[in-house]
Amino acid sequence: MKALSPSDAMFLIAELRRQPMHVAGLQLFSLPKGAKPGAIGELVEEMRSHPVPLPPYNQQLAFRGTWFWQEDTQFDLDHHLRHLSLPQPGRIRELLAMVSRLHGGLMDRSRPLWETSVIEGLQDGRFAMYSKVHHAMFDGVAATLEARKALSEDPEQRHMPPPWARPRGARRSADASTPASPMAALLSGVSSNYRMLPGAMRGFYDLLRRGSKDPADVTPYQAPPTMLNVRISSSRRFAAQSYSLARIKKVGKASGATLNDIALAMCAGALREYLIAHQALPDKPLISMVPVSVRAADGPEGGNQVSVILANLATHIADPTLRLKTIISSTKKAKERMAQMGRVEQIAYAAAALSPMAITSQLGLDRIRPAFNVVISNVPGPQKPLYFNGAKLDEMYPLSIPIDGQAINITLTSYCDTIAFGYTACRRSVPGMQRLLDYTEGALSELERAVAG
Repeated sequence: MKALSPSDAMFLIAELRRQPMHVAGLQLFSLPKGAKPGAIGELVEEMRSHPVPLPPYNQQLAFRGTWFWQEDTQFDLDHHLRHLSLPQPGRIRELLAMVSRLHGGLMDRSRPLWETSVIEGLQDGRFAMYSKVHHAMFDGVAATLEARKALSEDPEQRHMPPPWARPRGARRSADASTPASPMAALLSGVSSNYRMLPGAMRGFYDLLRRGSKDPADVTPYQAPPTMLNVRISSSRRFAAQSYSLARIKKVGKASGATLNDIALAMCAGALREYLIAHQALPDKPLISMVPVSVRAADGPEGGNQVSVILANLATHIADPTLRLKTIISSTKKAKERMAQMGRVEQIAYAAAALSPMAITSQLGLDRIRPAFNVVISNVPGPQKPLYFNGAKLDEMYPLSIPIDGQAINITLTSYCDTIAFGYTACRRSVPGMQRLLDYTEGALSELERAVAG
């Protein structure tokens, strides 16, 4: 048995029926040339020929005073692997509708917390794979790494095992010494507290201090209330679009901004237009929480290794150039603050700075004073074309977690020469959310015109 870390366990504690705590990925594949009718079914059957999962895919939850992972001795692959077909005419619209429904369902805690659905019936002959894992099992970066390792750069490779059957390298010795009892877990946590204390103190300080007049200096709970900061339902809406990395990098080069800054500016412009369309744009700027991976290169493959920064999205500024400059200053200030802390301190900082959310969200206080307005995360993806048993991965899109007080989540991931924007929202609380795709394209075009002029 292996005890969950406090950060992993928090995703179990926070989970509600209307608030599933899993992340997911949507991948679109093209069949190899010469593929025969029924090739997708044969691919699924080959995946079913691997009925015995390897860790961590064979691990289910157990509670013994604290949460543990233990082996599922009655594993049933049919529960975790599904073969689905889209209704006609099989457009991307039908695919996103199906994925939205799949993403709204809670995962069965009596089983390992992952599911994979192979979806055929797309009118262009391609097929999709929707895979979700509980956030207690993988964070976004770890989930992306898992997806990457299950694929190959060789289009001729065949008989590739699915992710749950992929042979894994030797785990670090630290994993072998993971506490196997609640008391041992407690003692281990206490012994490491001294490393976390400085970061936690910084987080509590930022939580208590008032923000300065400098727009780049962002603290928790300075965000204005918006229509996005409300209690959510269990229904989901997912929309996604890919953009050329070359376009974004060109704007970044001309403006002295990083790719992440331009991505934030695109989201800021889109959110500004969306709120204007709903006559709900606040006078104060929206604040984004931006997760930052602090995963060590030799760290464990699973779990959560994430800190956060807060960024001023300058949505109250109509001029896209001034808005971008404010975003650049804000992210620079936040990164400078984080650079003063070690990896463990950064994780503790995030936990401390956002700790009141566990109470304020439950009480519905986000309508009055949210900790921030929206989560925008950017997960680096593969840089070379990938294949699964000869099928080429054409596109990949991330799906994430709306929660009470945060009715929309924006997650980005790159693949080859594109970057995909995935908008996951509460269907009821964020009406007409798919319009954000048009607004995102408009925001990028606006930035292109601004740097060209």
